Amino acid sequence: MLKQDHFWPTIFYYKDLPTPEKFNQELEEKILAWSKSDLGVNKTNRKGWHSTVDMHTRSEFKELVDILYQMQLEIYQKENLAGEPVLGNMWANINYPGSFNAMHIHPNSIWSGAYYVTAETTSGNIYFEDPRSVSLMIMPERTIEQPVNERRIIDSLPQAGRLIMFPSWVNHGVRENLSGKNRISVSFNFIQK
Repeated sequence: MLKQDHFWPTIFYYKDLPTPEKFNQELEEKILAWSKSDLGVNKTNRKGWHSTVDMHTRSEFKELVDILYQMQLEIYQKENLAGEPVLGNMWANINYPGSFNAMHIHPNSIWSGAYYVTAETTSGNIYFEDPRSVSLMIMPERTIEQPVNERRIIDSLPQAGRLIMFPSWVNHGVRENLSGKNRISVSFNFIQK
């Protein structure tokens, strides 16, 4: 009998907030107001706004910070991680129509993630690159479409109210916003105490 194992899996976690509409509307208003009073910074964002990375220290975003910690603690339990998580930094992103984020990683962190405040189906998927670069030496032809978990690039459709977390070393980016509306998200990094 043919048997198989799965070695070197990369685990991504996500959860959808049950009723995020009011919460997201308040976040959107606060982030838009912030963007009008602060030029932001240039990182991987192209044509969009990226706040300073001290969002987690601002009292108006405490409710979101608490949600992030709750999920990160669940991941610590599942992953049998020692110590406790510390939110190292956090920032808001506004991807205006036509903007995107170049591929990047988050060094000096363990878990990174995004929370989607507003998102349309064409506002720009987050995408992830297979970290096993040597696997690119051959791409065999298949008789069926390649399973999602074996593709070199995996796209994930953003959804308002969705929170995702992934290992910080995974290369990722955000595709161009083609929706005609702003795509607003919050990104963050956790370190281990």
